[in-house]
Amino acid sequence: MLSSSDLLHACNIVINPNKRYKIHLAVNSKSGSPIQQFYKGSFNDWQSHQTQKNFECDYVISLIRIGRDRWLFVGVYGVSGRKRLKDSKMWYYDLNLVEGQEPLIGRAVLAYKRTGRASYIWKKELANEMAMLEYLPQRMTIESYPGHHCVCISYSELNLIIDQKEKTWYGALANIKGIYCITDITNGKQYVGKADGEDGIWQRWSTYVNNGHGDNKALRHLLKEKGLDYKVNFQFSLLEVADFKTPDAEVGQRESHWKNVLRSRDFGYNEN
Repeated sequence: MLSSSDLLHACNIVINPNKRYKIHLAVNSKSGSPIQQFYKGSFNDWQSHQTQKNFECDYVISLIRIGRDRWLFVGVYGVSGRKRLKDSKMWYYDLNLVEGQEPLIGRAVLAYKRTGRASYIWKKELANEMAMLEYLPQRMTIESYPGHHCVCISYSELNLIIDQKEKTWYGALANIKGIYCITDITNGKQYVGKADGEDGIWQRWSTYVNNGHGDNKALRHLLKEKGLDYKVNFQFSLLEVADFKTPDAEVGQRESHWKNVLRSRDFGYNEN
């Protein structure tokens, strides 16, 4: 099985024993989702901003967790400097992608069992060598539509899906009516809504991307109080779907049923 070092050698990236290498194990945090940053093409800018002096080294090998013990290779970056950002507690590192890695970035999946919580580790201190697990046929992009019963995405993911009009998601969501749930992940409160317009769920969810609250009274008030950026705390899921032959009145009845089931009028953001 190929090791991570073998993989880099294949792209003419030679690990210099006289240089200091740190591995960045990027995982979801308060600062955002690294895989979403990668999809948007802004991962390097995202990782360049650090709250601590984490990249005091010559090179950074960046990996994004995409599953249990599975890490997506997203590049080796040379560190050419850092500075303290004015009026901020953040450090900004000048990271430059080393040439010759395009065949690997977003395609090489490595196996590594993280033994602690550390996200920044010296390569020489690895408990065991990372091994090549999979080489994807093409660069990883937004995940394809998982099926109606498996939809559970963050606001950031929805924003990216709508913005790029990802074809598998559009094809599925624009052709169904249905009942959906928005969960506020900071407090567990839920909002149950319905979609019965021309483009179904896709059209309805697009309004949340456009203004954050989807013209829902309680959510509009919430964002006015907390600020528009609070929308990143919303999680979207499907509760029930129906085809376009289903009468709107029936969809409305099912919406009311789910409000009763989840008690979203009593404990959530539904006001009717």
